[in-house]
Amino acid sequence: MNERNDVTAEDTFSEKAKAAFDESVDNLDGETRSRLNRGRQAALAEIDRKRSAWIQWAPAGGVAAATLLAVVLWTGNPAVDELAAPAMAADIEILLTEDSLEMLEDLEFYSWIELSDETDEAMEPANNVG
Repeated sequence: MNERNDVTAEDTFSEKAKAAFDESVDNLDGETRSRLNRGRQAALAEIDRKRSAWIQWAPAGGVAAATLLAVVLWTGNPAVDELAAPAMAADIEILLTEDSLEMLEDLEFYSWIELSDETDEAMEPANNVG
């Protein structure tokens, strides 16, 4: 029952506040109304000006974003090395010849030679004369 009285009291207060506001607005003189109306119109014009300025730059921003995307996509893929293709073809030709079968049979021997060359280079003393 207490909640019912609170709701009624809030409704009564709201109605009285609205009535007092409406009465104060109705009793404004012409000069005050005119000044309020000019202020309202100036505020609305400012909002429209800011909105139109933003809309004016939106297409330029879109073009800049599209250009940036195109540059990133274009430069993101490295060009194919034109010298690599003939070198790869030469390697394939070597592997497809009959002699390559003999090379494959002796592959372990070639690996051993390469490894021994690397260890010989590492074991050479540095020439620190001076």
